[in-house]
Parts: sequence; structure tokens; C-alpha cells
Amino acid sequence: MSCNVGGVDRVLRIVAGLAILGAGAFGPLGWWGLVGLVPLATGVMRFCPAYTLLGIRTCPAA
Repeated sequence: MSCNVGGVDRVLRIVAGLAILGAGAFGPLGWWGLVGLVPLATGVMRFCPAYTLLGIRTCPAA
């Protein structure tokens, strides 16, 4: 598992994941808010399986 999620992409994923989780906990989404775990996890781990399948890499080459 190599890094394929870059800095800006990572921050956006973490913020979106937290927002979706918050909307699920305190808003109208209910249990669907758990979907926010996906962008949160991919942002924290800096790895997105979908990016691997599509050949996308926003992380600068090391």
C-alpha cells in the first residue's frame, strides 16, 4: 500500500468525512452518516483503493 492521496485531497477527505459523520450523528442522515467513515479512513491512511483501480495519484512521487 503506497501513498496515492496527496495533501489537499487528504484534507478535503478528512473534512468531508467528519462533516458526513456529524450530519449522521446530529442531523437528518441517521445511520447513513456512517458512510463518512470511508473518506475519513482514506484521508487518514493516505491510500484510496479506487484511485489504484483508476490509476490516479495525487500524492507527489517520493
